[in-house]
Amino acid sequence: MTVVDTQPSVLRAARIPPDGMYEGPRELRRLPEGWEERPYERFEVVPQGRVIGAEIRGVDLSRPLEPALREELNRALLEWKVLFFRGQHLTSAQQRGFARHWGELETNPLLATGSSEDVVRFDKSAGATPTFENVWHADVTFRERPALGAVLQLHEVPPIGGDTMWADMAAAYDNLPAEVKDRIEGATAVHDFIPGFARFYGPERLAPFQEMFPPVEHPVVRVHPETGRRLLFVNTSFTTRITGMERAESDRLLSFLCRQAHVPEYQVRFRWHPGDVAFWDNRATQHYAVGDYAPHRRVAERVAIEGDRPV
Repeated sequence: MTVVDTQPSVLRAARIPPDGMYEGPRELRRLPEGWEERPYERFEVVPQGRVIGAEIRGVDLSRPLEPALREELNRALLEWKVLFFRGQHLTSAQQRGFARHWGELETNPLLATGSSEDVVRFDKSAGATPTFENVWHADVTFRERPALGAVLQLHEVPPIGGDTMWADMAAAYDNLPAEVKDRIEGATAVHDFIPGFARFYGPERLAPFQEMFPPVEHPVVRVHPETGRRLLFVNTSFTTRITGMERAESDRLLSFLCRQAHVPEYQVRFRWHPGDVAFWDNRATQHYAVGDYAPHRRVAERVAIEGDRPV
């Protein structure tokens, strides 16, 4: 097996190939250890991937959720990480109402808003601002309290392309070499909004937000607050360095960790139709909006739910 040809490092000690995509069997464990798997009583669950992604049938998201239904949907979210609901055709108010069953909604002044300040509108067509969602990332990890999750609805879908992919970051952590797990145990990393947005906005557009969103540190491996599962919590868009590590070593290790979202065995891919809704756990996943639909138009609205500080 080819080995990274650099100065001695945790990557060289672990015999990691240069592209980070080592071959061989992978542990594909969907549920936390000791988790009791029970049947769903209020809707049908149709798996879309081996460890991540399920379509939920038999739920009308336009109606307020009874507590028992909300609890069962939350269990499905924890077990499948991203849930898909076909043909809902929600109004913005209904979409916001559904998301509020999980907490207060956050605002993001860096993105264009829709019908209210907590609705982000993505309207991509020929001549529009280039997309910046086609990179593996978790949302707003540059905040002290990154989003718990998000609810996205597609209103206009291109005739081909425009899919979204999600990756299970618990599976990504599970399959790290033991030497890498030891190296990142207890480590923290810096997250900053500027790398993720500097490709599209000039310094004059970003400067006013530097005081609002100063760089923050989060654990490289966070523990999910509801399942207790360990999750790899770094991403290409916002994680800039691993704290206390020499820059060259930090760059090598961070690059390797971010590439774990690229492993197909950890992913699910969703083909949209108008009115479809996706609800994902931002604590446990990364996502990638495939930018292959130009010159056609793709219109979506998203609301995000306030989260907690990663531990």
